[in-house]
Amino acid sequence: MAEFLKDAALVLFRIVTILPLLLLITLFMGKRAIGELPVFDFLIVLTIGAVVGADIADPGIDHLPTAVAIIGIALLQRLVARWKLSSRKFGKLVTFEPTVVIQNGKLLRGNMKKIHYSIDNILQMLREKDVFDISEVETAVIEANGSLSLLKKPQKSVVTREDMAIPKQAASIAYPVVIEGTVYHSVLEQFHVDQNWLLNQLSAQNIHGLDTIFLATIDHQLRLHVSLKDESSDDLPPIHH
Repeated sequence: MAEFLKDAALVLFRIVTILPLLLLITLFMGKRAIGELPVFDFLIVLTIGAVVGADIADPGIDHLPTAVAIIGIALLQRLVARWKLSSRKFGKLVTFEPTVVIQNGKLLRGNMKKIHYSIDNILQMLREKDVFDISEVETAVIEANGSLSLLKKPQKSVVTREDMAIPKQAASIAYPVVIEGTVYHSVLEQFHVDQNWLLNQLSAQNIHGLDTIFLATIDHQLRLHVSLKDESSDDLPPIHH
């Protein structure tokens, strides 16, 4: 009995000490590491899986300490869930704040760097939301679970094309032509323009120097949409938990 109590106490001690460490490591790794689960729930699932997996794989591990571990993890998860509900400050400590990554059609490089998201990550997530032109987006937010929420820009006219019996046009799609200062000449060739045309278009927008560009896209109407590396993040919507 004494040996069992010793093992049980050791297991509980490991739970109490290892979960905060796992939490710190996961927060350090960033939102991409946790998939669709809230960060603490992700740690709970991961820890329970490791405990159960070790118990199954190693016959030498006693079942009773494993059971104590599973019960202890479950109780800790319930306790943390209650603390999160009762204290917003505590809730913020064990999860991520939403992060605005697009505002008024512009990528916010500084915010993306904070959460370790690349241009490719954001463009892929936009495509998964059926958005193929970043200029259509008013605001896009990376949520605490790593998913993307977005608000499209309002239509310029209240009257729809269906109301006016106007034939529906093809969906808007824009292609990256400059990414972090690098020009994709194959895209320019596809639209039968060259780098001189691109530089002239940038100059018309008071943009001088490719190295200042974070992302530039071009659509079938040869409209150029540019996000600079130093886009201001001062006037962002106050989105918080």
